[in-house]
Amino acid sequence: MGAGVAKRGSGGSRRRRSGRGRHAAMSEINVTPMVDVMLVLLVIFMVAAPMMTVGVPLELPKTAAKAVPTEQEVPLTVSIQADGKVSLMNSEVPQDQLIDRLKAIAAERKSDKVFLRADGKISYSQVVQVMGALNGAGFSNITLVTDTGGPQLTAPAGN
Repeated sequence: MGAGVAKRGSGGSRRRRSGRGRHAAMSEINVTPMVDVMLVLLVIFMVAAPMMTVGVPLELPKTAAKAVPTEQEVPLTVSIQADGKVSLMNSEVPQDQLIDRLKAIAAERKSDKVFLRADGKISYSQVVQVMGALNGAGFSNITLVTDTGGPQLTAPAGN
């Protein structure tokens, strides 16, 4: 993006060049800096994307279920922690306010899917109570989130 100055060798003769080559605008674009910036942004997003999961730490139960296909929109996530506290996305919510807040957020979204994450140490009845409250409020597209790598429940080979 600089202009060069050309010096002639020795000799005192000055010939006049045509005016066209001397004052013409440089029509080349240097795309190297743009490519460098794009590659740096690509690397940043590749490193940051796996860290963009919901941040409530839970020990999810392990199952043999296959992974759910990814969504274009980040799904609404309700998490039940080991001590019984309930979180909506990343923020803790009192249980009596969960449905109201969930409805307010869901009204602005395209997808009606709700991911229900529950720590493996809490009782099944607590999970079912929250799931029933979600269903009673009109959220019927509920997905239970688990970790993969759990036991396969298949019949023994001799049966």
